Amino acid sequence: MKILHILNDGPTGLSSQIINVQSKDNEVKIIDLTKEKSYESIIDDIFLYDKVISW
Repeated sequence: MKILHILNDGPTGLSSQIINVQSKDNEVKIIDLTKEKSYESIIDDIFLYDKVISW
């Protein structure tokens, strides 16, 4: 499964733990919104992944 994590305020201890566990059996991508990112690429990623989790 392809899982996209969108971090609104950067990584936290909980988000890092869950991402580490999920990345063992899944393709995981992390988007940190505290860093500059284009709106178009975020929208593209949302539609490419099976599951999107926003923190």
